[in-house]
Amino acid sequence: MTFNEGARLDTSQVTGGKGGAVIGGGIGGLVLMLLFAFLGGNPLDGGSSSGFDVNQILTGGSNSSSIDVSECQTGADANENDVCRIVGTVNSAQDYWTDALPADINRQYREAQTVIYSGATQSPCGTASNQTGPFYCPSDERVYIDASFFDQLSSQFGADGGNLAQMYVVAHEYGHHVQNILGILARGQDGQTGPQSGGVRIELMADCLAGVWAHHAASTQDEQGTALIQPLTRADIESALSAAAAVGDDHIQETLGGGRVNQDSWTHGSSESRQRWFTTGYESGNLNSCDTFNTNDL
Repeated sequence: MTFNEGARLDTSQVTGGKGGAVIGGGIGGLVLMLLFAFLGGNPLDGGSSSGFDVNQILTGGSNSSSIDVSECQTGADANENDVCRIVGTVNSAQDYWTDALPADINRQYREAQTVIYSGATQSPCGTASNQTGPFYCPSDERVYIDASFFDQLSSQFGADGGNLAQMYVVAHEYGHHVQNILGILARGQDGQTGPQSGGVRIELMADCLAGVWAHHAASTQDEQGTALIQPLTRADIESALSAAAAVGDDHIQETLGGGRVNQDSWTHGSSESRQRWFTTGYESGNLNSCDTFNTNDL
């Protein structure tokens, strides 16, 4: 996916960060949860049966630095720089949902800030780090992203590293914000895990909402009315699907657990399900196609 070089980016929608429970817990949080499912222990206490230093995992170490977003001015910057690409994706997602929610379901959208940080930072939902991964915190209605997570997504879990793979992650978290506005995000906290759990349904819905945004991404505009993003190509969609597959519960379990898969511990859905629901949203372009709570075909 390519940004139009002359489009203007709005950095007021993001914050460069430095050093309640997480809902829509983020891809790194999924990795942590599955590690504990295999290795035992409580991620909130000081250790695990495998000898991991859980406190170090949760904080991502002690080093953090501020992120300067002032250099993110144009679509050309978004094409060249991961941080600026986050800014551009936030602009695009919020431009779309600002218009779509009132038009489609007569609900007003409210903007959500994104905190872009390096190393670790604090949120009302707990410590954010490149190990917890991107997540949405409903307590302050902010998205937290360490841009270095995209390298991990590619190198450790096999996403192709394309632009839309990264942008899918951002759009997924804004899908959680839409769920929060609609009052359904809490349905993911039913205390259950597994393929039919509320948590999985919430995550697959967010994947679908990311697909809905992707369908309309080329129609989103900057404040001057210039198109932010060029029309998607098939390669762009394959890039997003590679990211969806990379963060499937089964794929992460196979990667980290020596090939073992335990469906009972799933919190986000299989690779196939995540790809399918993103595709459902992309092909329909309509959030009404994303009702994962009234189907057992997950």
